[in-house]
Amino acid sequence: MEIESVIEFLSHVPLLQRLPTSSLHKIAQLIQFKHYNSGEYVAREGEIKYGIYIIWQGEVEVRGVSVNLESEDHSEIQLKRHDYFGHGAVSSSHEADVIALTKLTCLMLPSEYSTLLQPKSIWAAEETHERLSMVERVLQLEPIDVNIFRGFTLPEAPTFAQVFGGQLIAQSLAAATKTVDCGKFVHSLHSYFLLVGNLNIPVIYEVHRLRDGNSFATRRVDAIQNGNVIFTLLASFQTDENGFEHQEVTMPSVPSPETLLTMEELRERRLRLPPFPRDRRENLDSYVPWPVDIKFCVEADSSQTKAPPSMRYWFKAKGKLSDDLALHRCVVTYTSDLIFSAISLNPHYEKGVKTLALSLDHSMWFHRSFRADEWILYVIESPCAASGRGHASAHMFNKKGELIISLVQEALTRKIRAPRPIAQSNL
Repeated sequence: MEIESVIEFLSHVPLLQRLPTSSLHKIAQLIQFKHYNSGEYVAREGEIKYGIYIIWQGEVEVRGVSVNLESEDHSEIQLKRHDYFGHGAVSSSHEADVIALTKLTCLMLPSEYSTLLQPKSIWAAEETHERLSMVERVLQLEPIDVNIFRGFTLPEAPTFAQVFGGQLIAQSLAAATKTVDCGKFVHSLHSYFLLVGNLNIPVIYEVHRLRDGNSFATRRVDAIQNGNVIFTLLASFQTDENGFEHQEVTMPSVPSPETLLTMEELRERRLRLPPFPRDRRENLDSYVPWPVDIKFCVEADSSQTKAPPSMRYWFKAKGKLSDDLALHRCVVTYTSDLIFSAISLNPHYEKGVKTLALSLDHSMWFHRSFRADEWILYVIESPCAASGRGHASAHMFNKKGELIISLVQEALTRKIRAPRPIAQSNL
């Protein structure tokens, strides 16, 4: 049996979909094929069985397993292709009889390799949390069940008094990705921000498997805090496919990223240039570095004066990312919400007037593969603002000028009114 066929099969097993791609490759090399005839016992209750069994072909019946743990009622359950049974722990005994209903082939992962089922990261099995890049740590999720994950806001990650929108989109996409076979990659996503996220409590991501086809898979993800859905995402995944190609949009002429300063370098330069207003110095002193490097093609004006509703900047993840291509799409998704919604406010800035821009929705279309730890050009413009909402669209290009992603977002845009003075009692 060719190793590629085994990997492709394993990628459809829900238990294994949350693993790093590298773990699937290792498991594919370690599994053993086991064959049984119809009616043959695969396992007996109380018998020591070493390993996890995944059904490659055929069906089995599990007898004597309790459906309700609080009840003494025992039922029979039938398992089919991609289902699994057994124990990862060494010297564990089976709690039920498992009998082949048909001619049966199983893939068995010996229990001494069961640690492969519990990687340190959902993206890179070998790396410890501390060795991962910041953005990869932000996108690390804790698997709770095959369709449920828990995400956190890291203390060292940038925040905006609430859970960052890009974090919600990217963690939701990460959760969806970890329920799809590794041969399918997100090609489009559409999302809505419903409630403000609390920085101090985890976010639970519930994935709904809407469809699994040969070429496409569809997932819906609800991000939940305190029992309330605060964000929802719909994503479609597709296997790589050759087809018609054209590109009408052209990458604009901009300086090479190697000739530009990063946002942190610009910050340091401004701090050294006197005179510098005290209030703005305090803002810069409280600045938390982002997990991506950003280089503005035209240095951003910090004076809050009116400007055209557009922006261009290069970005890439800090550090070296794992090779999981799905991770790179999640990283760019995280970055895509940085500065995006605020562009529609550019023509409306006034000195002394505070404004806000809150993302309402966010859509992305992925055209080509890329690496998020290599420079990507983000070209944003806002063609319209009306009815208290700003509309922005954008394109992302690789350094060769190929269009890799298209984006659209709408944001709530408002002036922040000063709080009314509290009336003083004359009593």
